[in-house]
Amino acid sequence: MFRKHAGEAPAGYTAWEASGLLWLEEAEESGGARVVRVHDVQTDHLDLERLSPVPPTNFQADAFGAALAATHAAGAPAFGSPPARWTTHGFLGPSIRPLPLPLQETSTWGEFYGEQRVLHTYRLGRNQGTFDTDGDRTLFEAVAARLATGEHDTDDAPARLHGDLWAGNVMWTRSGGVLVDPAAHGGHREGDLAMLMLFRGPHVARIVAAYDEAAPLADGWQERVPLHQLHPVMLHAVLFGGGYVEQARSIARRYV
Repeated sequence: MFRKHAGEAPAGYTAWEASGLLWLEEAEESGGARVVRVHDVQTDHLDLERLSPVPPTNFQADAFGAALAATHAAGAPAFGSPPARWTTHGFLGPSIRPLPLPLQETSTWGEFYGEQRVLHTYRLGRNQGTFDTDGDRTLFEAVAARLATGEHDTDDAPARLHGDLWAGNVMWTRSGGVLVDPAAHGGHREGDLAMLMLFRGPHVARIVAAYDEAAPLADGWQERVPLHQLHPVMLHAVLFGGGYVEQARSIARRYV
């Protein structure tokens, strides 16, 4: 067993993570990706299954891509819906400084992403001086306005997202890839794939190709990858500053 301490995370952080893990685990029955098992939840820690990491193989990467498609296909009530067993906002970011993650059910992905991800994160940055120019406000509000028109929406139904699927949150074991540390919610399935491609890990190209074969992605998905990466880059700008600030602006300019 592995004990994950919450550190200085706010009240509810461990229950939030556990609810996401259990919600993702439900998808395993229909072929979804394996999820680390939750043994116990306390206010200051989680007791989780201990995993023994090994380097992934090509076969495991292919299998994980197909399984991730099945996880997404398990669905969610709406864009922005929280995982089962959770009813309020969530958290995203390191446990030493998790940031609030709005979770309000929304009828379209563009409206959800523009307001609850782009503008919400811009406001977090503005309040601490990260995004502090009139140009920043104009830029991110313009992106959100275009998102709200539905221009970038697809016919995809709300997916059961991991929500923080950078390479470090896929633990490779002898049995294949295992999901850990989610910020699970209902969203666009392209979001998890874009996050996986943002901080590239082993066999990302194979994972995405296997996913696309199992559940073909909508036309133009490659052009939307940076748009889905905008929120995590903005979040990194808020948390860490540095080059992430200009990277966020650069991505946003592509979608004004």
